[in-house]
Amino acid sequence: MKRKLLAYTLILAGALATPGLNRALAGESSKKEPTPTELLAQAKITEDQAGKIALTKAPGGVIQSKELEEEKGRLIWSFDIATSGTKNITEVQVDAKTGDVVAVDVETPKDQAKESKEDKKKDKGKGKKEKDDDDEKESK
Repeated sequence: MKRKLLAYTLILAGALATPGLNRALAGESSKKEPTPTELLAQAKITEDQAGKIALTKAPGGVIQSKELEEEKGRLIWSFDIATSGTKNITEVQVDAKTGDVVAVDVETPKDQAKESKEDKKKDKGKGKKEKDDDDEKESK
């Protein structure tokens, strides 16, 4: 009787562990990405404050795009700044909790095209993963 109970317990434990095990083997993290609202709630530096800080690194520039994101475990405001007289974009990253400038990179049009291509590839991968997740939910 004890053997049967042990066998049933092991079978049940294995069945319950399978979805988590499948995700782990596939390299997926059970931790989901925070939403923009969740990120904004963590930021101590406002978008406007961070934008003013970023513009000090690209005087006379105009912010083309901005994003609040987690990068390398740090919450940052990332700004792409265009400056007249050049086709280069200055990317300035400002720590969203301290206001410190984390990085300043000047991207040439060639760099921008490469980054855009990588972003599209990344987005396609995300879309496929989301579709796979939806398919998995439907099959249950």
